[in-house]
Amino acid sequence: MSEPEWTAVRLSLELAATSTLILLLLGTPMAWWLARSRSRLKPLCSALVTMPLVLPPTVLGFYLLLLTGPQGAVGQLTQSMGLGLLPFTFGGLVVASVLYSLPFVVQPLQQAFEAIPVRVLEAASSLRASPLDRFFSVALPMARPGLLTGAVLGFAHTVGEFGMVLMIGGNIPDKTRVLSLALYEHVESGELADAHRMAAGLLLFSLIVLLVLHSVNRAGRGDVRP
Repeated sequence: MSEPEWTAVRLSLELAATSTLILLLLGTPMAWWLARSRSRLKPLCSALVTMPLVLPPTVLGFYLLLLTGPQGAVGQLTQSMGLGLLPFTFGGLVVASVLYSLPFVVQPLQQAFEAIPVRVLEAASSLRASPLDRFFSVALPMARPGLLTGAVLGFAHTVGEFGMVLMIGGNIPDKTRVLSLALYEHVESGELADAHRMAAGLLLFSLIVLLVLHSVNRAGRGDVRP
């Protein structure tokens, strides 16, 4: 692989790792609230979290570009704080990836939290465990398969994203050109051998992700082969 391709690999892995960490920090309490809340706002919040699954990435990217641009509310805020603008930066890619991959982390976690028997949490409460203690000592360990599934899906989805990163990050060498954009550039330039090599690598990566998810799901069900 050439140096620009290795740079694209490094940027993709850095983006996926950073986004996954943020997604877990934000998505875990969000999933817990969605799993346990009886608020009237729950359907609306659930729909907003799920929206990236059905919304074209270019649509979300377009509005995010407007929001974080020079005339957008977020763009004006970041400029007033001396942070500059998010579009066409690595930070902008992180924000876009977190928003677009959010349901891939929240939904497996929410399902894992909903599967926890209420009597288990009630038993912990009867032992005078605080809500925070019940969450970290009981709920989170029991939701471990969902946590792992969400982390793997969030990481993999960020690596493979194209439309969103193109809209908010452009295709700047050594700065925002990730693997999916590098593959697109090879195809557009007629460099099919390079495109085949990169596409084969992404296919192998996808297969590994699916095998990992299969193993995580088996472990979560206690399905141990004799």
